Amino acid sequence: MLILGLLKMALRALWANKMRTFLTTLGMIIGVASVISMISIGEASKQKTLDTISKFGTNIITVRPGEKKTRHVATDKVTTLVLEDADAIESQIAGITGVAAQIQQGAQLKFRNKNVSSTVRGTGKDYAWLANYQLNNGRFFGESEVRTSRKVAVLGATVVKNLFEDKNPVGETIKIDGNNYLVLGTMVAKGSLRWFDPDDQIFIPVTTAQKRLFGIDYLQSIDVQVEKIEDIERVIKDIEILMRKRHRVSAGKEDDFYVQNSAEWLTGWGDAAQSFTYLLGGISAISLMVGGIGIMNIMLVSVTERTREIGIRMAVGAKRNEIRQQFLIESILISFLGGAVGVLFGIAISKMVSTMGGWDTAVSLNTILLAFGFSVVIGIFFGFYPANKASKMNPIEALRYE
Repeated sequence: MLILGLLKMALRALWANKMRTFLTTLGMIIGVASVISMISIGEASKQKTLDTISKFGTNIITVRPGEKKTRHVATDKVTTLVLEDADAIESQIAGITGVAAQIQQGAQLKFRNKNVSSTVRGTGKDYAWLANYQLNNGRFFGESEVRTSRKVAVLGATVVKNLFEDKNPVGETIKIDGNNYLVLGTMVAKGSLRWFDPDDQIFIPVTTAQKRLFGIDYLQSIDVQVEKIEDIERVIKDIEILMRKRHRVSAGKEDDFYVQNSAEWLTGWGDAAQSFTYLLGGISAISLMVGGIGIMNIMLVSVTERTREIGIRMAVGAKRNEIRQQFLIESILISFLGGAVGVLFGIAISKMVSTMGGWDTAVSLNTILLAFGFSVVIGIFFGFYPANKASKMNPIEALRYE
């Protein structure tokens, strides 16, 4: 009953200064709304990035040339991977479902009067399904085209748009750096990342890229798909043993290759995206702190204005703890109301950003609880000092206050 009585008194005190209460609550509303909207944008951006990256294949191990040195790779051994390494991995490593040798460079593409620059990726027959590409028209090249170094190509969606617009290019001949290539098929669009458009590339047999286009005899990478995710570490170890043996790397020496796990790469991007979300949330939380300072400022003013009231309450028997609770409840009410309205505004802003701005947003229950809980905690934290100050007043001096 005591708490209920203090709650009624707090409501009357806040209602008696409606404009001041509204302006103080407004700081919490803005803070909570900004936290929810910013985190929702960050979470959606993170999920979109991870979803897009996952389109490039799962359970993928990538073997690259050179010695792995923290963030950099030694440049004196970048030609150590060869096509025979990919063949050896495919034939000797158990538990894998696909191997795709990789080499890529920029090239000039031409069809009639259309001329564009794009990326040419030389790869193996397994690359399309290994990297989660889907055919839109035609077919992907097979083992016979790879073995005979045929001049055939499969086009990404962006290349098709740039060279052919709405026309089906299957069966047409395009020029790659001046050489004729027959178009076998086209890919379904994956959607571009901020730093890379996977649809702005064409695919040709890796042997064709080596012998007929780029004039090289080495690979830039080898992608290996593992059948079961729990076997990835074992497959990595088997590949390392096989590659060290093939490259004649003696005991105690550094490998002239390194193996990347796509799961680790995906985790790295997820961590980066999560850090971005935390940054947005942290910046928005500053406005909540400002709102908390506003609560403390108004409560200190309220304590000063009601000094005589505090003295009278103490004179008729109110305990110091009751005085502290009264003012603490007022500050909690302000933050509670501000947090509740802020949640509604935050959800509304997120919907508006998604609908009108075209940005993806993702409002989760955890985000709402975090923002609302933080606002209540701020109300308690910044309201305690004024409440404690009120409870420590000398009753006699408070009664004399004018």
